[in-house]
Amino acid sequence: MSFSSIGLAIHGVASGPVTVDMAVVFALILLALVLFATERLPVDVTALLVMVLLIVLEPWTRISAREGISGFSSPATITVLAMLILSTGVNRTGIVQSIGRKMSDFAGLDRRKQLAATIGVTGPISGVVNNTPVVAILVPVITDLAHNGKTSPSKLLIPLSFASMLGGTLTLVGTSTNILASDIAARIGAESPELGLHAFGMFEFTKLGVVVFAVGTLYLMTIGVRLLPERVPAEDDLVEEYDLQEYLADVVVPANSPFVGQTVEEAFEDGEFDVDVLQLIRYGERFDEPLARKEIHENDTLRVRANRESLERIMDAEGLTFSGGPRTEDDLHPGEEEPVLVEVVIPSGSFLVGETLASSTFRQRYTANVLAFRSRGDVVRERFEDIHIRVGDTLLVQAPPDSLTRLVQNEDFIVAHEFEGTDYRSEKIPFAVAIVAGVVALPALNILPIVVSALAGVVTMILTGVLKPNELYRSVEWNVIFLLAGVIPLGLALQQTGAAELLGNVVASTETFLPVIGVLWVFYVATGLLTSVISNNASVVLMIPVAASAAQSIGANAFAFVLAVTFAASTAFMTPVGYQTNLFVYGPGGYTFSDFLRVGAPLQMLLSVVTVLGIAYFWGVRV
Repeated sequence: MSFSSIGLAIHGVASGPVTVDMAVVFALILLALVLFATERLPVDVTALLVMVLLIVLEPWTRISAREGISGFSSPATITVLAMLILSTGVNRTGIVQSIGRKMSDFAGLDRRKQLAATIGVTGPISGVVNNTPVVAILVPVITDLAHNGKTSPSKLLIPLSFASMLGGTLTLVGTSTNILASDIAARIGAESPELGLHAFGMFEFTKLGVVVFAVGTLYLMTIGVRLLPERVPAEDDLVEEYDLQEYLADVVVPANSPFVGQTVEEAFEDGEFDVDVLQLIRYGERFDEPLARKEIHENDTLRVRANRESLERIMDAEGLTFSGGPRTEDDLHPGEEEPVLVEVVIPSGSFLVGETLASSTFRQRYTANVLAFRSRGDVVRERFEDIHIRVGDTLLVQAPPDSLTRLVQNEDFIVAHEFEGTDYRSEKIPFAVAIVAGVVALPALNILPIVVSALAGVVTMILTGVLKPNELYRSVEWNVIFLLAGVIPLGLALQQTGAAELLGNVVASTETFLPVIGVLWVFYVATGLLTSVISNNASVVLMIPVAASAAQSIGANAFAFVLAVTFAASTAFMTPVGYQTNLFVYGPGGYTFSDFLRVGAPLQMLLSVVTVLGIAYFWGVRV
């Protein structure tokens, strides 16, 4: 069923009964919402599950196998894939990091300058480079800027994430949400030309994006900064920040201990105690990883991570003597002594997502110890080996420099601290800038479609050496691609079963007591609330067909309704799980769930009014 076949709605009621086909689609949507919100499965797996169910239930969903897998060939999916690769190419040149260092020099110890620089740099960059990789690149830069400027990183990291979302509204390529919304609008417009929907131009909504960015910036610089907490101390001491003093101890091995003559691995192999050996100290000489095969001698000191109960039990059982322990990071690693202590954030697409520290063999792979684990605002300091890791979780890792280098260079991790010696291709900066400018300019001038322009940019980056061929596949966040491919057929099912029409008519019935601009605001708020608990891309897929149907039912401007949904899904401030960039700053900022609600809810409500009024002013709400 295309939009051209949608019947007239009766105000106050839906235009027809709920059919079996609609009920099946609604059941699948409910299943998807529950799985997205509870994270019982990774979001990409949930999307693929829904896609398979849509195909299997074809008699009711009306989604054939060809339509079910159409998301993989969708221009939106391919464009997002290409933009992720382009963002990695920009990252490899180090240009964003270089801008960040200049930003740090400009800001100094002035907190207002630090905040202004964070927003002023992040927003515009996010308008031309996909905003998710921008935040991943800038987390260590902003964290260091805060510590160097004697400011709590908590005061800058939420603004970093929010600024990236605000910047993503500036152009078509600022966020994957815009690209997907454009593709859905074009498809609906092709089926129902009378709606006047079309693919978005590169700068079609930039004027509204500028207004939204300006209002958001003003809020963050005035009200938002007062609401932001100081969860992380301004002084850069991770031992104190994670309250590890009670979990780090030095124990001496006396002559009569059973440990004497055993290797570290043999001494702790039974796993009875929740203990990690971080260091072996012998006559002032310190031995770090790998320690497994290091033989324990009389009078050796073992520096361990353990809770009080495990420590007391192992001391009693093995005859060890307590001799104090590190209280600060300097105590743990005096001066410039190796190894170093860093926070490592788990981004989407990391091989660790869904794994545990034990099953992933993280320690063995990277010769690194995990001292603490921060997940969804909670800090776990013991028995975290079997906790399943989720996107946005933060590991406090002790690693030698060579292992740290591998972590920094690996796309599976965001190391929340900048380190000198990172190998950037700075000589390729002019090529990267020119390529990104070309990718943006060609669609803007109607010379090439965005999907062709983006793919051409990828090829050009390879030919110019900005990216190496073997980096292509590692550059793609495959979970994002599978998420897009999996949820796109759900939008088709909404349309083809008439479910979108039914929902649209229900919402359109509010016109009996609301003006058209009020109905538009309802869609903005509904999309924002939905995005707060599920993926922003899934919200767009579900809401745009409904919004277009509602607009047709009340004779409103369908483009205005589609744009309201797009902007609402691109600016999900209220929860850390509503948008990927919020998850990236969740751990390093030491935030709680309520911090995002306290800072983000007023901004969300403010922008709901500003965006809806802006749409009405620039495009009108009536046909």
